[in-house]
Amino acid sequence: MRLSTKGRYAVMALVDLACRSDGKPVALADIAERQEISLSYLEQLFAKLRKGGLVRSVRGPGGGYLLARSAEATRISDIILAVDEPIRATRCTPGVPEGCRSNKSRCLTHDLWEELGHQIHLFLNAVSLADVRERRIHVSGGVRHDDDHSEGPDAASPCTPAGVRHVAAAQ
Repeated sequence: MRLSTKGRYAVMALVDLACRSDGKPVALADIAERQEISLSYLEQLFAKLRKGGLVRSVRGPGGGYLLARSAEATRISDIILAVDEPIRATRCTPGVPEGCRSNKSRCLTHDLWEELGHQIHLFLNAVSLADVRERRIHVSGGVRHDDDHSEGPDAASPCTPAGVRHVAAAQ
């Protein structure tokens, strides 16, 4: 199963928002630049996220977007579903007894793929924006795919550009 660009970009944008907002609105143009996502595409996604109750907009100078609820209370599955991204691994329509084959029967592996979709939903529902922001996601095999594999306060995080580290003020 592959998550579409819509779902991935929505999650990336909200992790960026969770990293940067600090109680102040964040401009979509800034998120678009940092995440290398088209501004017009982000505007479409944020309209859906706003309608889904995940973000709120602030108009005027210094305006932008804020999370509608805390990063801890915002689940990754909520984000994906808000942008109309189905979390499923079968071709069949959920909740419909007919299968996707030409004779309306289900394929031999239908139950396998349906359960995979269910497990993916359970996983994404168990992960919050705060978990992603704070790097509390277990990486199988213990390998991180960023430039800094260290742990602790100097470790790279989604909120820190690659290669940028916190530097102690006094030595």
